[in-house]
Amino acid sequence: MSAIKQTNTKSLMLFSGRAYPALAEEIGGHLGVTLTPTSSYEFANGELFVRFEESVRGCDAFAIQSHAAPINTWLMEQLIMVDALKRASAKRITVVAPFYPYARQDKKHRGREPISARLIADMFKTAGADRLMAVDLHTSQIQGFFDGPVDHLFALPLLSDYVMQEYAGRELTVVAPDSGRVRVAERWTDRLGGCPLAFIHKTRDPLTPNQVVANRVVGDVGGRVCIIVDDMIDTGGTTVKAAEALFAAGAAEVIATATHGVLSGPAVDRLKNSQIREIVVTNTLPIPPERHFDKLKVLSIARLISQAIKAVFEDGSVTSLFDGAS
Repeated sequence: MSAIKQTNTKSLMLFSGRAYPALAEEIGGHLGVTLTPTSSYEFANGELFVRFEESVRGCDAFAIQSHAAPINTWLMEQLIMVDALKRASAKRITVVAPFYPYARQDKKHRGREPISARLIADMFKTAGADRLMAVDLHTSQIQGFFDGPVDHLFALPLLSDYVMQEYAGRELTVVAPDSGRVRVAERWTDRLGGCPLAFIHKTRDPLTPNQVVANRVVGDVGGRVCIIVDDMIDTGGTTVKAAEALFAAGAAEVIATATHGVLSGPAVDRLKNSQIREIVVTNTLPIPPERHFDKLKVLSIARLISQAIKAVFEDGSVTSLFDGAS
């Protein structure tokens, strides 16, 4: 009887949900890997169906989904993708969620509230995910919500390199739009050669989402180009009010940067009609053509994600991609 030969070769396979296949294709292009053909659709009652058209047995699977609106649909689709991969005997399943869904619900502000970011991590684990990969989580503590490795990627090098190139020679000040972003802003100042740091002290009405009540600038911004750094721009209210406070404090110009361009509801009109010179975001989320405007600059995150996927596949260091940032 001849012996059954076993091989230890690994195969990397990419799978994309329907939310933003263009980003997944760009990631695959950097890796030299084509997306696995997938049949995905909705039944008449809204239930979702996913089937992969090639064998995935023994593969190192990376399931990519961008959680744009309708976020619950795309979240459910990614969970079903993971379940399908698990039941088809994929060797390892990594959820790639450039924009982690429900990240702002990472703690209880008042009684009887959910911690939805933890629930999302539990759902991915239950579906069969072995690993998570995300870009610029709203708070780093979310890494601890998932029972397994979490690759927390940073868009800081991409965004800061653009700012350094476009605004070289200008007197820059990095501005955190609230106290929770100060640590991120400190990393920016390091990248920009130790320029000054300021932050906006703001108050919110806890009963009214997406609404800032008051802003006060802490730090010297007079006559300087101020770089607002944040993880996301949703309705644009925080960003525009921060810019107004900076101009009132004597700022010469204001640039807004964020990893995730959610751009919900009135965001485009607010940003387009503001005094902000430029809004710089990455393409972790799809921005449809009708929501593009002259002030908006979109940088591609695909190369960064592809480098992280390659490092995970080859059992290399993801941390080394960020010069030790954590």
